[in-house]
Amino acid sequence: MTPRVSIIMGSTSDMPVMRAAAEFLAQMEVPYEINALSAHRTPAQVATFAEEAAPRGIEVVIAAAGGAAHLPGVIAASTILPVIGVPIRSANSVNGMDSLLSIVQMPSGIPVATVAIDGAQNAAILACQILAVGDGALRERLAAFKTGLASKIEKANADLGAMELPFKTN
Repeated sequence: MTPRVSIIMGSTSDMPVMRAAAEFLAQMEVPYEINALSAHRTPAQVATFAEEAAPRGIEVVIAAAGGAAHLPGVIAASTILPVIGVPIRSANSVNGMDSLLSIVQMPSGIPVATVAIDGAQNAAILACQILAVGDGALRERLAAFKTGLASKIEKANADLGAMELPFKTN
């Protein structure tokens, strides 16, 4: 099975957050790979990864990084593939805000789609939406997922309606 999405993180300490991306891709039946690469500690390997990703069949890259968070931008600078950045709230970050700003403030010509701090699941959803443009079966699985989200809110609202609280009017 050839991976369509590559999940790259600056270190394995990002895995607790990035697990949500892996789980969503698995739920959508999208083959993926996971690797740790550092823009600062393994720059040559990052460059090689970025240059070889498309020829290997990768269609979307999800890149997570904390602190200075250069990894998504460095990858985006070396590939034409869409790159989705996940800012990580880490021990060496300012509550994740420095990571968010590092990823989202890319120079013209080097876009990185950026999700919320620790927003790994949304990164995977966006990756699937990109892939679904040319994949009808994936589009159907995504539609079912979105319908499930609506059903959860409808049930939550019904549960709230059934709650009895003082002065509650609905």
